Amino acid sequence: MLKRSLRAPLFLCPAGHWRYNRPIYRHRTMTHPEDTLNLGQLGKQSEIPSSPEEAVLECVPNPHPDVRYVARFIAPEFTSLCPVTGQPDFAHLVIDFIPQQLLVESKSLKLYLTSFRNHGAFHEGCTVSIAKRLQEALSPLWLRIGGYWYPRGGMPIDVFYQTGEAPAGVWIPDQDVAPYRGRG
Repeated sequence: MLKRSLRAPLFLCPAGHWRYNRPIYRHRTMTHPEDTLNLGQLGKQSEIPSSPEEAVLECVPNPHPDVRYVARFIAPEFTSLCPVTGQPDFAHLVIDFIPQQLLVESKSLKLYLTSFRNHGAFHEGCTVSIAKRLQEALSPLWLRIGGYWYPRGGMPIDVFYQTGEAPAGVWIPDQDVAPYRGRG
């Protein structure tokens, strides 16, 4: 599990370097399915975090670290707030990653994404910060996110982030989100 502490001035990142003013992540090793009982959110009543910074992303061990495969999460009703007007913004997010040692626990990801609903940020800020947070927590071999934002003011904005070229030999399906067509 990744546990986060906002009070600590230093933290040890996954690469083994000390960093200032950022969250601490601690991984709990789980070797058996019953070890998931140690997760702080799964199977328990959980409040929605008040901000993305307060949200805890929990991780579980990859049961197949020797195999390269794609894990996909889709959030078709992602919401955040415009930082200028305070009006709601809506997006369809598609997150693909090739795990190494860790997987993100889906309930903690759902709570993290839900924490954006009262968070003011531009589309680009939301999409890229989600990718960077997952990259920091999971250290995946490869990660891609497509943020397909619904139009406000008549213009849809789509934001895409990828950590680099996908490894050869891994089937990576298209994200298959239709472009916005309006009334056409």
